[in-house]
Amino acid sequence: MSSNSALSEDEAAPDTSGPTAGLLGRWGATMAGRARWVFGVWVLLLVVLGAAAPSVFSSLAGAGWQANGSESVQVRELAQQHFGGNSSAAVQVVVHSDRDRVESPTVQAVVGQITELAATDDRFAQVVPPQPGMSISPDGHTGIVLIGAAANTDDMVRAVDEHKDELTGLSGNGVEVYPTGASALWSDFNKANHDAMIKAELFSWPVTLTIMVLAFGSLVAAGLPLLLTIAGLVASAGGLVLLNQVTPISVWAINFAMMFALALGIDYALFIVSRFRDAIRGHADDMRAAVAETMDTAGKAVLLSGITVLVSLSAVLLVPAPAVRTMAVGIMLAVVFVLAATLTLLPAALGKLGPRVNAVSLPYARRQRHRSPVFARWGLFLHRHPWTVAAGSLAVLIALSIPVFGLKVAMPSITVVPEDAPVRQGYELVQSQMGEGAPGMLQIVAPADEAQQTAAIASKSPGIEMVTPPMPAADGSDYVLMQALPSVDPSDEQMGTIVDDLRGALPSDALVGGAPTENLDLQQALNDYFPLVVAVILILGFVLLLVSLQAPLIALIGTVVSLLSTAAAFGVAKLIFQDGHLADLLGFTPQGFLDGWGPVFFFAMIFAIAMDYTVFLLATTKEHFERSDSATSAQVDGMAHSGRIIFAAAAVMVAVFFTFALAEPLPPKEMGIILGVAVLLDAVLIRLTLLPAMLRITGRAAWWSPAWLRRVLPKISFAH
Repeated sequence: MSSNSALSEDEAAPDTSGPTAGLLGRWGATMAGRARWVFGVWVLLLVVLGAAAPSVFSSLAGAGWQANGSESVQVRELAQQHFGGNSSAAVQVVVHSDRDRVESPTVQAVVGQITELAATDDRFAQVVPPQPGMSISPDGHTGIVLIGAAANTDDMVRAVDEHKDELTGLSGNGVEVYPTGASALWSDFNKANHDAMIKAELFSWPVTLTIMVLAFGSLVAAGLPLLLTIAGLVASAGGLVLLNQVTPISVWAINFAMMFALALGIDYALFIVSRFRDAIRGHADDMRAAVAETMDTAGKAVLLSGITVLVSLSAVLLVPAPAVRTMAVGIMLAVVFVLAATLTLLPAALGKLGPRVNAVSLPYARRQRHRSPVFARWGLFLHRHPWTVAAGSLAVLIALSIPVFGLKVAMPSITVVPEDAPVRQGYELVQSQMGEGAPGMLQIVAPADEAQQTAAIASKSPGIEMVTPPMPAADGSDYVLMQALPSVDPSDEQMGTIVDDLRGALPSDALVGGAPTENLDLQQALNDYFPLVVAVILILGFVLLLVSLQAPLIALIGTVVSLLSTAAAFGVAKLIFQDGHLADLLGFTPQGFLDGWGPVFFFAMIFAIAMDYTVFLLATTKEHFERSDSATSAQVDGMAHSGRIIFAAAAVMVAVFFTFALAEPLPPKEMGIILGVAVLLDAVLIRLTLLPAMLRITGRAAWWSPAWLRRVLPKISFAH
């Protein structure tokens, strides 16, 4: 094909007399030829995994937000082992009465009922009633019953899940009862988060189906990606339940897995179904050949895209935090199942459907071709004005990236749970009655022979208002435990300085922990590992693009522009969630920072999505370059054949992600808006604008590769 023909508005029917199908093409043809076996295997798989799927939210772990090996985790383990479970995982049950004092018979009767309830569950350890000077407010009307933890943090969250209604049900006769503490916080927050995710999913499905019908113009073609996604969702949910039997998996994993399975499943199916609809024009009598052509081209791009997404997310596994790691595992499992369905179930279904994939079409769809005239014209515009377009896109992206330099991160505060949640009501009650720092008492574990020295130093440390007398270990071991009352709210940014000063002043054998300190240690671990995660993702992303495209310059450009869209998304996140712009419109109160796990996790997710689109665009462009040996033809035809698909896929992703903006809890709202903005910026300003313009500017150099590199890299071709 010549350069001039590439610039025309129409394109001749594809040549199907070329070489035999490649490995992936033959695989697709095999799936199409053995459709009954493929359907049977998937039905069996979905029956087995689907049986476990309904219990996914109740089975998965509710905690895991900790930095493994940190000082605060050591304190929790020592407190649990030697001090009757009086650790950060213990349940603090607040009892309050405006009328009666804590020592009154009415309140003491409720304390007795709490003690009896705790005795019915072996996950609860020693129960400590309210103590004067320690866990009773100065006015005597509020007390804290401490229920020790006899199980790990995940089981303690489950214990609160099961008993919090019974505990709050003890309220009455002028006495209020609220379970609080870290375990209760995660219990209430996980419930609010689950409800928000389900609400968002219910909103996203109709919107997604509408966009799919408009994109395909056919109900059958639009339904295929949704069926594929459902299969991936069911399989990944069941898989997570089974994997949880081996190692605890955070309940957040299924939330992210649901979101990614929906977005990527539709993404991949869009690319393949669109290509198949074009392939059947040249293989009207041989559906296996049409499937083979589809899998040799679009299927190869999908496989490489899926590998790129998995590699990007795998970098998160470096962070020593169970919740963060298992969230990545959840998404990776969903991607694996969606990818497996895309490469097996989808070609089998397409082979069976054949031309019926266009059934129940809208009028305009009958004239619709894979090569979009609209995006062909856009490709021509980019061809004529590459420098202007590139400069404009870069200016916008750089302007949006600048705020990222002022981004602050911290672990979420109590405001992330609804105001009517029991844990928040108890938290605010303790704070009003006992002081700002009372809900986040620090714990100090020290050797018994250093007890008095440690207590004296701690009581004089800046920001510490009071230290309880050293408590000897319940099992007779050589440790003492003290509680230190900080002067600020647990989420106040001064808390980090208070803990650092305390740790620096205490004897070397004394350890400082407690729930606020666990958050600080986790945040520090996330900060420390962030540069490493970014470096690994960038290097692996570049290597995968290099292997896929066999061209170092365009692989480097693709990686750099993906980094730019990620920076711009975080710049917007800073303006919205830290500075509070649009807070009233979106219905939230800004915390003054971004949730601490956001940079590490969102960077991996955004970069994975960005590279997903990069592979789609550049694989299509490389296919046309291989056919025509013309950089001009490749740039224009690459946009003409992939532009509509990228636009539709981005519209679906943005719709899916932005539905999470409806969530009341702040973290899912952050997640949805940040990812939605990232996809919007990436699709509009990079994949459909900047990257094609860069292809025009670099010309043939974009696809050049030195001879020694071609000998080293595996041979990958996108032309059928």
